[in-house]
Amino acid sequence: MAQPAWQDPEPLALDTAPVPEYGSGSLADLLPTLAAGLEVPGFTAPIPELTPADRNCVFLIDGLGWEQIKAHPDEAPFLHSLLPTSRGGTGRPLTAGFPSTTATSLASVGTGLPPGEHGLPGYTARNPRTGELMNQLRWKPWTEPKAWQPYPTVFQLADAVGVHTAQVSAPMFEQTPLTKIALSGGSFLGRLSGEDRMDVAAQRLAAGDRSLVYTYYSEVDGKGHRFGTDSDAWRGQLMYVDGLARRLAEQLPPRSALYITADHGMIDIPFDEQSRIDFDEDWELSAGVALLGGEGRARHVYAVPGARADVLAVWREVLGEQFWIASRDEAIAAGWFGPTIDERVYGRIGDVVAAAHDDVIITASVNEPHESAMAGVHGSLTPVEQLVPLLEVRS
Repeated sequence: MAQPAWQDPEPLALDTAPVPEYGSGSLADLLPTLAAGLEVPGFTAPIPELTPADRNCVFLIDGLGWEQIKAHPDEAPFLHSLLPTSRGGTGRPLTAGFPSTTATSLASVGTGLPPGEHGLPGYTARNPRTGELMNQLRWKPWTEPKAWQPYPTVFQLADAVGVHTAQVSAPMFEQTPLTKIALSGGSFLGRLSGEDRMDVAAQRLAAGDRSLVYTYYSEVDGKGHRFGTDSDAWRGQLMYVDGLARRLAEQLPPRSALYITADHGMIDIPFDEQSRIDFDEDWELSAGVALLGGEGRARHVYAVPGARADVLAVWREVLGEQFWIASRDEAIAAGWFGPTIDERVYGRIGDVVAAAHDDVIITASVNEPHESAMAGVHGSLTPVEQLVPLLEVRS
């Protein structure tokens, strides 16, 4: 029945939000599946479509989601040709996890755990011990890494039982806390150029009878943030990384499987007042809010004591048609952060969690000037952000 025009619109129902496929088809399930195939003790294969291989290489392209590859066959002919191989030949994507953002996704990849367990639930999140916002990508303010994320990585567990394990990435990432808590184990080999990374990854793959190698490229994401995915700069990066993927695939040693994936997709948001809601200029949204965390399309909202219910009500009233607006407990119950939440992680999640449904973001022009100026963004549960490839090449 149509809603009478005089009634206020209903907010988006939380059960309409797509929930990541934790436990069967999310980024957190990839390395445990590969480790199970390598007979690393303690692992089972949550992605049953993947066939074990002796040598496994994961090439993660930051920001290159499933829908971006589908939409650009001319710029990415090699990657596009591999779409039918995704997820063990099913032609289906994986889900990134929530929020669909780099720090969260890389921690899910490396630990094999969903965000509610590894404890990096967003771009920024409140540290319950200090009350400060913690930037989990830049690791500011400094927080003891092992206290923040205490679980071993899949790489460490594989290395401990004799699997030849290596990460090949930009040298600047070797000593970062995010690398230490999410991707460490075995050897780290820093290489500046993309071509060198592909060559070294192939060499390290061949160096063991059982191998697990990870390599990474960031600039597709970088150009998308700065210029948007509808820019020549972004398309140029896509063409370049398509060549890198082909270069690596052509060098695979025998008995190898190459998996090409991403940490999230990306969406371009227009630069207008309707599409970019400025929290720092909006008295309604900021009333009762002590801290604004997360990022534009996946916000953690931390209320001042006693104001949680009022903040939730106002955010639902103002934004409920454009965002899925949930209380902390509602978001947890819906499974946004995974099937279980560690006690240490509970207070890192916002009192209110806002996930964008429409083509809109919540900026913070005063406190987040750099992030507020980005053309391309991500973080929410929509397919363009959430779906990532798992393209496969075997030798």
